[in-house]
Amino acid sequence: MKKIKIGIPRAFHYYRYGILWKTFFEIIGCKVILSPETNHEILTLGVNNTIDECCLSYKIYIGHALYLSKKCDYILVPRICDYSKNNKVCTRFNGTYDNLKTIISENQILNYNIEHTKYHYQFFGLFKIAFNFTRNPFKIIYAYLKGKNKQQKNDILKQNEQKNKLLKNNKKILIISHFYNLNDKLISAYIIKYLENNSIIPIFSTTLNRKIANNFSEYFSNTLYWKYSKEMMGALYYYKYQIDGIIFISTYPCGIDSLVNNLAICKNKELPILNLIIDENITELSLETKLESFIDIIKGVNNE
Repeated sequence: MKKIKIGIPRAFHYYRYGILWKTFFEIIGCKVILSPETNHEILTLGVNNTIDECCLSYKIYIGHALYLSKKCDYILVPRICDYSKNNKVCTRFNGTYDNLKTIISENQILNYNIEHTKYHYQFFGLFKIAFNFTRNPFKIIYAYLKGKNKQQKNDILKQNEQKNKLLKNNKKILIISHFYNLNDKLISAYIIKYLENNSIIPIFSTTLNRKIANNFSEYFSNTLYWKYSKEMMGALYYYKYQIDGIIFISTYPCGIDSLVNNLAICKNKELPILNLIIDENITELSLETKLESFIDIIKGVNNE
């Protein structure tokens, strides 16, 4: 019997739940197809099918979804709204499904909600989807628990690797960005590689344990209610005295980042900070110029 092909866009929440999703659908008997790393073909697809006001990250996601649309039976497109009353997310995550179904067939989209204020949880959403492919509830529960366990083990492995990096004598720069930007090669790979080639260790805000990050975010603000921004700011205050500088990476035109990052820069003037805003027209040459100058500042500060 031919397996159902489930497409998972390699963007947005793939970098938070990707291992869980892939494991889950494979165990219930589906074939999972991932879109490739972001490239200019995918970026062009996204740019041509979104309005200019959309951020680069969103354009990339739409590009990945469209890339998969002719290669799969279904595409997983979760709707993320909130994780609690005071843990909201960008409205783009609320409306991705509604926007995407105007471009591709609604029948091709597998959708579930994460909206804890209305008791919509990931497990129940995935269970409902899986019940269309298998009527064995025990298999579905096992698939979810197995996927979640593999996701957690991968997260812990990265956390331990970062702890070991902090013990090294090299200069360290904390890169603060959303998980879907830090892990997207088109957005961040050149920046990370440039730092490493200059013997600087990049420390990632997204790697810190989320509970720890949420606790430390109180040092930044006790009224910030964007969940992912909380995690970013919590990482800033957790690593603040273990690093030599900070690089903020955001995609144009992210309203949340423009507010939160600028406030963080104003509150942390004792550290050298570089604020990079990436759009579809940015070049490696322009990034290199900024990074080279920033590294010179880091070395100058530490040599005084």
